[in-house]
Amino acid sequence: MPDLFRRDLPASVVVFLIAIPLSLGIAAASGAPLMAGLIAAVCGGLVAGALSGAPLQVSGPAAGLTVIVAGVVADFGWAGTAAVVALAGLVQIGLGAARLGRTALALSPAVVHGMLAGIGVVIALSQLHVVLGGEAQSHAPGNLLDLPAQILGSHTPSVLIGLLAGAIMLIWPKLVRTSLLPAALIAVVAATLTAMLAGLDVARVDLPDQPLDAIVLPSWPSASVGAIAIAVVTIALVASVESLLSAVAVDKLHEGRRARLNKELVAQGVANSVSGLLGGLPVTGVIVRSSANVAAGARTRASAIMHGIWVAAFVLLCAGLLEQIPLAALAAVLVVVGLRLVDLGHIRAYVRHRELPTYLVTALGVIAFDLLTGVALGMAVAALSMLWRVARCDVRSTEIRPGHWLVNVTGTACFIGSARLARELAALPEAHSVEVELHLDYLDHGAFETIRDWRDAYERTGGRVAVREVHDSWFHRATAGRLGSARSRPPRFLGSWSRWQAHDRGGRDAMAAGIDEFERSVAPLVRPHLAGLARAGQQPEQLFITCADSRVVPNLITGSGPGDLFCVRNVGNIVPVFGAPDSSVGAAIEYAVDVLGVSVITVCGHSGCGAVRAMMSGGAPLDTSLGRWLSKARTDVADDNEESCIAANVVQQLANLRTYPSVAAAITEGRLRLAGLYFDLAQTRMYTVDEEQGLQRPIPAA
Repeated sequence: MPDLFRRDLPASVVVFLIAIPLSLGIAAASGAPLMAGLIAAVCGGLVAGALSGAPLQVSGPAAGLTVIVAGVVADFGWAGTAAVVALAGLVQIGLGAARLGRTALALSPAVVHGMLAGIGVVIALSQLHVVLGGEAQSHAPGNLLDLPAQILGSHTPSVLIGLLAGAIMLIWPKLVRTSLLPAALIAVVAATLTAMLAGLDVARVDLPDQPLDAIVLPSWPSASVGAIAIAVVTIALVASVESLLSAVAVDKLHEGRRARLNKELVAQGVANSVSGLLGGLPVTGVIVRSSANVAAGARTRASAIMHGIWVAAFVLLCAGLLEQIPLAALAAVLVVVGLRLVDLGHIRAYVRHRELPTYLVTALGVIAFDLLTGVALGMAVAALSMLWRVARCDVRSTEIRPGHWLVNVTGTACFIGSARLARELAALPEAHSVEVELHLDYLDHGAFETIRDWRDAYERTGGRVAVREVHDSWFHRATAGRLGSARSRPPRFLGSWSRWQAHDRGGRDAMAAGIDEFERSVAPLVRPHLAGLARAGQQPEQLFITCADSRVVPNLITGSGPGDLFCVRNVGNIVPVFGAPDSSVGAAIEYAVDVLGVSVITVCGHSGCGAVRAMMSGGAPLDTSLGRWLSKARTDVADDNEESCIAANVVQQLANLRTYPSVAAAITEGRLRLAGLYFDLAQTRMYTVDEEQGLQRPIPAA
C-alpha cells in the first residue's frame, strides 16, 4: 500500500500526461475519430493493465499501427475498422491461449525494427502535410512527391504552430530531465496557448459535446471475407509483435518480476476486443509510455490502471480544454515521434552484425508499398542472408616460409562451397609442406571428401599435409570413422599436448609445438586484453593457492582469464606458518595483500593429491627436500579417507594463513576473506571447504 501512493500514483500521472497528446495525434494520423484514440488509451490502461503479464508495461494506441489502421479505415470505414479491431483481439487471445507468445519473438529484429522505421517515415511524411496546413494522401510516395509544392505554398498560421511544437519536442528533453514534464505535453500546451493568445485561425481538435453519445459501435464491414481476414490477422500479428517486443524491452529497465509473454498476449487481446467493441483504436504495449512509467518509479500494475482512469476522467470532465488544441501541434508531435522510430542505434547495431540490408529493405518496402509487402521483402532478405552465411566458407592460402604453406578454412564447409575449396587447394604448388587449419562451424560429407581426396592425392605426389582443427574435430572424427581408429581429439584449447599434437609435431618437442599453437590460434584472441594489462599493470581479484599437480589448471577450473588470479602453486598447496625458514610463499602472500590489495585468498586442494597420500602413508624422509616440505603442512592425516584428509589439509593451510600479520589485519578491517575449495578431478566438480565442518556443498549448489 505505501508503494501505491508513493510510487505508482505519481508514475500514473506522468504516463497520463504523455498519453493524452499521443492518443489524439495517433487517432488523427490514422483517420479515425479522435475519441477512438482516447477510448483505446482507457482500455489499454484499465483492461490490459489489470490483466497484464508485464505489470510495468503501459498499453494504448501506438504509432506503429497508424499506417495499417489508416488503410483499414479507408477500405472499411470506421465502424468496420472497429469490428476488425475486436476480431483481432480474439486472434490474440487464441495465440496467447495456445502459448505462442514467444513465437512472435522468432521474427528477425532487423525486420521488426525496419518495419517500425518504415512506419515512422510514413507517419512523418503524412503529418508533415498537416503541419504545413494541407491534407495528407493515403500513401507515402504521393506524400513525398507533393511535399515540395506543399512547402512552397504553405503560408498558414498552422506552420508556426507546428514549428513551435516540433522545436519543443526536440529541445525540451535536452533542457529538462524530469519525467513529470514530458516533452509531448509541453509542446502541445505551449502551441495551444500560443494559438489562443495570438488569436490564430487554425484547425483544432473537435470532440462531441457528449463524449459517451459519440461512441461509434462496430458493424460488420461490407467487404469480402478474405479482405477482412487479412486485415484482422495483420493487426493481430503486428500488435502482438510490438507488444511482446515492448514487454521484453521493459524487462531490461527494472529488476522486478519478468514478463509472462503468453499472459501478456491474452491481456492485449482482451483489451483490443473491448476497445474495438467500444469504437476504439487497436491497443499495444508502448515502449515510450512504459519506459516513462518505470523511470517515474512505478512498482506495480496499479500505475497503468490509474493512468487509464485519469484519461477517462479528463475526457468526461475537461473535453472543452482538449478542443483548444491545434491539429498542427498534434501533427508536429507525431512527426517527431515517427522520425524517432528510425533509431540510429539500431542502424549501427545492424551494420556491425551485417544485417543492414534486411533493415533497409524492410523499411523501404513499407514506405514504397505497404506494411505486409515490406515485411515479406525483409523476411526474404533475412532468409537469403542466413543461407549465404550458412553456406559461406572462406579459404586463404599463405606461404609462411619457403616450402611451407598455411591454408585457413573458416566458416561452414559444405557441398555448395566444395568447388571453390577444391580450386584453392589445387592451386598450391606440388611437393611442399601444407598445413590446413580448419576453423569450422560445420563440415558436411561433400566438403570432407574434397579435403581428404586432395590430401591423399597431394601426399602421393611427394607433398606433406597436416590437417589441424581449432574449434572442433569434424574432419578427424570423420577420418576416425573411415579408418576405424581413435583419431578424434578434443578442441585444441582444452586438449593436452599428448592428445592433439603427436600427429603434426614434425620433429619438434611438445613445448615448441604448444608455443606455436598459442601464437597461431590463441594469441590473436587475447592480444588486445593482454596489451591493456601490460599498460595498466595487474589488479587481480584474489590470491589462488593450489597444488603443483599437472592435472590442475587454475584458469580452466575457475573460468578465469589473464589478470584475474595471482597464483601460488606448490606440492600439496601448503602454506608455511609465518616465520618459517622457507619464505617464498610468505612473500607471495604479503605481496598479494599489501601491494596488490586482493580481496580473497583461496586455498584449493584436489582429489588424488600425491602430497596428501604421502602424508597419509607416514610422509617422506625428513632428510629429503620433499620430506622437509611436507612437514610444514602440520596436518593430522590419521583418517583413512583420502577426501577427508585433503579437506583437512585445506583447513590447516587456511589456519596457517591467519598467522601472517598482513592477513590478520586485512581480515579484521573487513577487506579480505579466506576461502577453501576441493576440486574432484574425476567428476570435474568443485566443492567448498568449511574450516569447521570440512567438505561442503558443490559449486554451483545442486
